[in-house]
Amino acid sequence: MSSSKTKIKNKSAIELCLRSIAYQIYENNEEEKELIIVGIGKNGKLLAEKIYKILKSISNIKLIFVELIINKKNPTDKIKSSIKKENLKNKSIIIIDDVLNTGSTLIYAAKYFLQIPVKKIQTAVIINRNHKKFPIKADFKGLSLSTSIKEHVNVVLEGVNQGVFLS
Repeated sequence: MSSSKTKIKNKSAIELCLRSIAYQIYENNEEEKELIIVGIGKNGKLLAEKIYKILKSISNIKLIFVELIINKKNPTDKIKSSIKKENLKNKSIIIIDDVLNTGSTLIYAAKYFLQIPVKKIQTAVIINRNHKKFPIKADFKGLSLSTSIKEHVNVVLEGVNQGVFLS
């Protein structure tokens, strides 16, 4: 793997992507009275919080924010949620993560919510890498990126050097 990094998106490009994703979520869910916005892990949580704020400013849909803690290296480990999943019965859920690579994190997150009856589950990512091993897709995405399996995508959402990097 090369040690050089290529910046694919800067902070303002990420913000534009998130605004676009938020509008797409709103357009696809405008009939909903309530939406559950779920952020996976550190970056997914940060992205979900940003999308949540944008949705709050553009819609009257009641939003509930949920943090989902998943071991991304071993998503079959115990999953924890900031809200009891029983409180989310028959709700529409948007699961947000930074990068869709193999799909394992998103599929196990969806599986977690499928233990209760839900109205629908949709997914959103800032980067879709197209290396899926599982039958899951991003309903809303910022960028589809064709990469080799050896390349690494790093999304930096805090600090002075925010951006999406390929190395």
